[in-house]
Amino acid sequence: MLDDTLKAQLQQYLGLLRQPIRLIASLDDSETGTDMKSLLETIVGLSDKVTLDTSGNDARKPSFVVAREGQNVNEGQGVRFAGLPLGHEFTSLVLALLWTGGHPPKVETEVIDAIKALDGDFSFEVYMSLSCHNCPDVVQALSLMAIFNPKVKTVVIEGGAFQKEVEERQIMAVPMVFLNGQVFGSGRMSVEEIVAKLDTGAATREAAKLDAKDPYEVLIVGGGPAGAAAAVYAARKGIRVGVAAERFGGQTNDTMAIENYISVLETDGPKFAAALEAQVRHYGVDIMNLQRADKLSPAGADGLVHIQMENGATLKAKTVILSTGARWRNVNVPGESEYKNKGVAYCPHCDGPLFKGKRTAVIGGGNSGIEAAIDLAGIVEHVTVIEFAEQLKADAVLVNKLHSLPNVTVHTNAQTTEITGDGSKVNGIRYKDRATGTEHHVELAGVFVQIGLVPNTEFLKGTVELSKFGEIVVDAKGHTNVPGVFAAGDCTTVPYKQIVIAAGEGAKAALSAFDHLIRN
Repeated sequence: MLDDTLKAQLQQYLGLLRQPIRLIASLDDSETGTDMKSLLETIVGLSDKVTLDTSGNDARKPSFVVAREGQNVNEGQGVRFAGLPLGHEFTSLVLALLWTGGHPPKVETEVIDAIKALDGDFSFEVYMSLSCHNCPDVVQALSLMAIFNPKVKTVVIEGGAFQKEVEERQIMAVPMVFLNGQVFGSGRMSVEEIVAKLDTGAATREAAKLDAKDPYEVLIVGGGPAGAAAAVYAARKGIRVGVAAERFGGQTNDTMAIENYISVLETDGPKFAAALEAQVRHYGVDIMNLQRADKLSPAGADGLVHIQMENGATLKAKTVILSTGARWRNVNVPGESEYKNKGVAYCPHCDGPLFKGKRTAVIGGGNSGIEAAIDLAGIVEHVTVIEFAEQLKADAVLVNKLHSLPNVTVHTNAQTTEITGDGSKVNGIRYKDRATGTEHHVELAGVFVQIGLVPNTEFLKGTVELSKFGEIVVDAKGHTNVPGVFAAGDCTTVPYKQIVIAAGEGAKAALSAFDHLIRN
């Protein structure tokens, strides 16, 4: 199941175990059960600190528990994996083994303390797919919580191995998290976000902590490639720099593969985002995660720009760089919001496997839309592509590939008018032929929206000049119309929304901010 290279790497990791751990398996005669037993036996053979017990009696089979000596697995302690944690989740398995065995996680001490302080009965079930690049963050967060707090129970469920369960619970997007049997959340979540959601007093304490911070010389709002580059360039000047980010890494967290960032032959989005944060931390930048800006006030009598955060705190700085990025654009038709995560999806890599053998649609004929359709065509029964313009806008090589696929239908000059459903899930899409005015309805189970991006700039209306598309208007050096306020990346009027361009613009904005500081 694991090749020799992977076995050698795993053996090296298992050498970091500080205390014995147990694998308790509940197996069956299925192919997955056989593969699971083989995988667990391989792990045991690589370390004398790991033992295997195949007498487990969990209701979900095949499954296994990773536990340390003294944990009561009969009461749900330990981390449970139902189905095989391979693909993107193999790293989650390795980390669960290491953390259970006493190897310290690379997590801030205050986060671990917050996990240990949680009081209550927290029984989590997280559904994932092996091709989902958003799932590992959630799986690893909930695993960490179960390892460090005995009141937290975590079960990681591979949807493909428990398809009947997925259908019964009408799970149409992953990761999907249930807490004590009720939906807790879906999509990527960090451990900090999950803990904050459980600890109702966390926001108030965090706001007080932010309010107490001294003014920065450069404050960056947003932690994507533009914000990270700005932070590095500013910090290298030896000045006080802070980054307030809702989600460090921004859109790159949702990118499956990055193959055009110069000097990096190939990487994936989450890995790239983690590298961005690591480099920024290397320079001692004050990173404030899970922070959304709510209002900008230009410099007044105190000479400081004020950024009010959504939690009520106010951060102050001599200069500010806005790098708030962008988000997926909604199609804004009836049914979209009602059936989000119930058939309406935005990530084909994550949620595509949930529609295996079913009929789906992709709205959008640009590169992202056509790439999504090509990916889905290899999984689902049929893909319908709906494009508003008279022809597909994607690169010719993608369009040619799409037209070569037998299970794809393309409708151009077509306007999506409604996503229909039965009250609990999507059952079709309605579109209008713009040439004839005729309306059509296509029966299907899932709709993937891929129609571009909208800048995260709503909080700036009335203070910073915005284009008609909501982008921050900047000059060649990243200046906005507000003195001391600069902007960079996908939230600006700079053309071509690419990672390498955002990074370059972030560096430019930092140099402009420093120039402003030394001249004023």
